[in-house]
Amino acid sequence: MTTLRERQINAIKQMLNLNVQHTKVLVAEPVWKILIYDRVGQDIISPIISIKELRELGVTLHVQLHSDRDSIPDVPAIYFCMPTTENLDRIQQDFAKGLYDVYYLNFLAPITRQKIEDLAGAALQAGCVANIHRVYDQYVNFISLEDDFFILKHQQSELMSYYTINRANTKDDEMMMLMDSMVDSLFDVFVTLGNVPIIRCPRNTAAEMVARKLEKKLRENLWDARSNLFHMDTSQAGNGVFSFQRPVLLLLDRNIDLATPLHHTWSYQALVHDLLELSLNLVYVDDDVSMHAGARKKPKPCDLDRNDRFWITHKGSPFPTVAEAIQEELESYRSSEDEIKRLKTSMGIDGENEVAFSMVNDTTARLTNAVNSLPQLMEKKRLIDMHTKIATAVLNFIKSRRLDSFFELEEKIMSKQTLDRPILDLLKDPEFGLPEDKMRLYIIFYICAQNASEHEFERMKEVLQEAGCDSSPLPYVQRWKALMNRSPMVNQYEGGGTKTVSMFSKLVSQGSSFVMEGVKNLVVKRHNLPITKLTEQVMECRNNVEIDDYLYLDPKLLKNGDVMPKNRSPFQDAVVFIVGGGNYIEYQNMIEFIKQKQSSQSHKRIIYGSSTLTNSKQFLKELSALGREIQTPVFS
Repeated sequence: MTTLRERQINAIKQMLNLNVQHTKVLVAEPVWKILIYDRVGQDIISPIISIKELRELGVTLHVQLHSDRDSIPDVPAIYFCMPTTENLDRIQQDFAKGLYDVYYLNFLAPITRQKIEDLAGAALQAGCVANIHRVYDQYVNFISLEDDFFILKHQQSELMSYYTINRANTKDDEMMMLMDSMVDSLFDVFVTLGNVPIIRCPRNTAAEMVARKLEKKLRENLWDARSNLFHMDTSQAGNGVFSFQRPVLLLLDRNIDLATPLHHTWSYQALVHDLLELSLNLVYVDDDVSMHAGARKKPKPCDLDRNDRFWITHKGSPFPTVAEAIQEELESYRSSEDEIKRLKTSMGIDGENEVAFSMVNDTTARLTNAVNSLPQLMEKKRLIDMHTKIATAVLNFIKSRRLDSFFELEEKIMSKQTLDRPILDLLKDPEFGLPEDKMRLYIIFYICAQNASEHEFERMKEVLQEAGCDSSPLPYVQRWKALMNRSPMVNQYEGGGTKTVSMFSKLVSQGSSFVMEGVKNLVVKRHNLPITKLTEQVMECRNNVEIDDYLYLDPKLLKNGDVMPKNRSPFQDAVVFIVGGGNYIEYQNMIEFIKQKQSSQSHKRIIYGSSTLTNSKQFLKELSALGREIQTPVFS
């Protein structure tokens, strides 16, 4: 069964194949071409198609639309960009200069009739109408980070951020543009999936605005005989990613849970995103020796992609497990390397001596196999070195900021366990983390605590300010909590808590390069985060006062599309989308939930998506900006 990412990759490969169906069957030499994209197009392609794969598809050159480009005759030029006025002006300049002999124009959003007429007029004036072979709308305007995780925006992500959606002085027309942009990209996701969803979402939220606009767009397309993009869905259920049964799209507002985006994490992928700014599956880590002639060298990017077996296996693992796994991989590599050396020595081909070569056929065969496996061995060594470098950088942060203790504390707070030490003492401790770590801890305590008095909170705020914390987020968080206390979803946190297992025996016994002294080997107990709990309730169609009040929209029905049927069977498949920013903590929690639910009778699937991908540092900045607006109101 194909995934969302695989379907997007196939659509883009077809585009790069000059919009001819891409097949895996070996074909003759590919048509050589150049790819010209804008920033949006680049963000979509870079996490899913490598430079090596572009070369295999015949792309000899890939350049920014707004860069200085020379004329290249006799080679087709594939454009992949948004149909903005700025981009179209630049394409018209290319026509006028006669940069290329053949143009294939692929737009990431439907181009208006007026703009297409302007483009045709420019082509006519430049005398290159015959050179424009095709103009396409490509419905792939979203970024696939994983098989089952997508975001809508990377560069200029502040346009879809939690701050922009929730600030008091966002103008109505700005909000409408933001919502329309979100709806267009979500529409592309479902065109790519090949399924029309049933939509559920809480009322009176930004998510409801998106839901109603998306339902309207889906319905209009379904009932338009000429341009229906879902003909597969209506004729053959099995053609979509989700076969036989329609998926549910659960649209949720970030306001449902402000604690999780601030939570200190313990899984590998989420730690790399939180501490090393993982971005579009690339992370930059400084080498130990990155100084040359007094100048700091720019670190090389580490590509954490779907071909990295170690990453795929361990990205959701607790950090200590990852450190042990790296050590085991290193031991395995060393034993393979030693085996090759031993075979060469036993055959007498160490250095100049090649005497007994013909005498040992069996050993020769084993050596041939070993030598043939050298490329895989070298790749394994490269990945081990890369993950050692990443994990060492993460470990340094954990130790210097006591992040294991923050994680353990927050899990206790969320699961209502008694703390070993008063939180006030921890906030006063100058050795305990950075000011931003303390602020995150305090906000989580403030959101989850039920019995703390107002006086206690005020005392903590004073201590935070003395510790050098920026208290800007607090007015906004206080207002948010007051509003949430009126809703039925109070106290939805149930952190699983943690347990400490025996210290890192493998790492200690094997003389690892990871000095884990002072770091707790924490094992997280299985639990569902608020968004995962809501997803389970919606998928299971359980009777629940809050969920029953959620909006129900079916774009396939012309009448009563918003009336929930009495008899509903549970959903096997769901797309969960967070308006206002998502994170790897929730994504990993969803993955664990689905693994737990799998059985021989039931095969459930969830795709997690969000308007943007935000780490705790970015989210805290957004809360600070919102808090400052409350302290100094700005009226539009």
